[in-house]
Amino acid sequence: MITLIALIAAGLALLILAGDLLVRGAVNLATMLKISPLIVGLTVVAFGTSAPELMVTLQGVSSGNYHIAMGNIVGSNIANVLLVLGLPALIYPFITHLPGLKKDAIALIIGTSAFMGFVYFRGVLDQLTALVLLGLLIIYIFTLFLRARNSEGAEVVLDEIEDYAAENGIAWKTPLFILAGIIGLPLGAKLLVDNGSALAEMLHVRQELIGLTIVAIGTSLPELATVVAAALRKQADVAVGNVVGSNLFNLLFVGGAAGLVGQSYFSADARLIDIPIMALSSLLLIFLILTHRKISRVLGVAMFLLYVGYIGYISYTSTPTL
Repeated sequence: MITLIALIAAGLALLILAGDLLVRGAVNLATMLKISPLIVGLTVVAFGTSAPELMVTLQGVSSGNYHIAMGNIVGSNIANVLLVLGLPALIYPFITHLPGLKKDAIALIIGTSAFMGFVYFRGVLDQLTALVLLGLLIIYIFTLFLRARNSEGAEVVLDEIEDYAAENGIAWKTPLFILAGIIGLPLGAKLLVDNGSALAEMLHVRQELIGLTIVAIGTSLPELATVVAAALRKQADVAVGNVVGSNLFNLLFVGGAAGLVGQSYFSADARLIDIPIMALSSLLLIFLILTHRKISRVLGVAMFLLYVGYIGYISYTSTPTL
C-alpha cells in the first residue's frame, strides 16, 4: 500500500509540474508568434490549466477506469468551491461581484444543468454528450472573447497570463517546457489512474472515491495555494471568477473530451450523493455571485466544514466492491 500511495503522489506531482510547464511553454510560443494576449488568455491558459484533470479523465476512460475519471470531474468542482474558496476566506473575506461575473454564473448554471441532464436522463457520457458539451464550450469562449474585446473583464484575462509569461524572451526554454508537458502529463495521469485503481481494489472501495478525494484534492492544491497567498495579500477576489471558469471547463471541456474517448457511467452512489453535492456547491456560489454576497469568515468556516464532512462521509460509507 505504501508503494501505491507513493506512486499516486508521484503521479500527482508530475501532473501538476507538467501542466504548469506546458502552459508556460505554450504562452511563450504564442507570444513569440505575436498572438493576441487576449486570445492566449482565453484559450491557451484556460485549456492548459485544465490539462491535469483532462489527462486523468482521458487515461481513466481509455483504460476502463471511468469511475476515477468521473469522480475527478465531480470532485474537482466540489473542491474548487468548498475548499479553494472556503479555506482562504478564513484568512480574509472576499467579494463576489467582479465585472461580468454574473454572466459567468449564468453560464455555470447552463453547463451544470447540461452535464447533470446527461447523467440523470441518459445515464451515460458518450459522443452525443461530447457534441453538446463541447458546443456549449465553444459558445462560452466566443462570448468571453466578445466581452473581453469590449473591455468587460479584459483586465482579468490579461492578468491571467502574466505569471505564465515570466519566461518570455528565453526562446530555448519554450520547446523544452512544451516537450516536458507533453511527456509528463500522460505519464503522470497513467501513474495516478493505474495505482489509484489498484489502491481502490486493495481497500475494497468504489473507484470514484479515488477521483473524488485524492485526485480532486491533489489537482486543486496549486489553486488553493495561489488563493491562500492572495488572501494573505487581501487580493483574493479574482479567485471567484477563476473557480467559475475552472468548474465550467471541467464540465464542458473535460466532460466533453471524456465522451469523445468512450462511454462513461456514474454509479448509484455518485448519482445519489456526489453529483447533488456538486450541484449544491455550485448553486451556493451562483447565489453568492447573483446577490453580491461576500464570502465571510463565518461562511468560509461553514464551507470548509461541509467539505471535510463530505469527504469524511463518502470515505466512511464507500460501498465495498466485494
